[in-house]
Amino acid sequence: MLRIAVTGSPGIGKSTVVAKAAEKLADQPGFKIGGIQTAEIRKEGTREGFSIRDLATGKNGILRSVKGSGPRFGKYHVNLEDLEKIGANALRNALDCDLIVIDEVGPMELKSGAFILAVEAVLKSDKPVLAVLHRSSSHQLAQRIREEFQVLTVDEGNRDELPEKIANRFFRELG
Repeated sequence: MLRIAVTGSPGIGKSTVVAKAAEKLADQPGFKIGGIQTAEIRKEGTREGFSIRDLATGKNGILRSVKGSGPRFGKYHVNLEDLEKIGANALRNALDCDLIVIDEVGPMELKSGAFILAVEAVLKSDKPVLAVLHRSSSHQLAQRIREEFQVLTVDEGNRDELPEKIANRFFRELG
């Protein structure tokens, strides 16, 4: 089973690479993608946080924000409620899909025990996975992904062609 994680510097386009690859795969008739996708929330050109979306249901929430009361990481507060109700549930429900997307496994997401358990359930499954992995997380789960997945580093030189290459790998594998 194919499992790919993309990593790289903050803001380099990891989530965009995964989103574009997943879009190409979703175009296949009868191919079902589940999991989570994150996106920046910007206000007047300034990043104020990140949203989280369940790929199967389209349900959206706030993952992290400069305003909030959840665990703090840098300038952001992690919204554990949405991370667990939307994120962890999306990952558990994705076990019925053809491909599971996890955007992202990083220090903020790993503040949630429910999220960790959901990712561990995905890793125990036989499902193909496409994930975004924080570049320097030393958490045990991040280390496990580094060991078990093919890890691709996104940079300015490869980020435009990576979505196609990743999608083609999954097409060949899942054929």
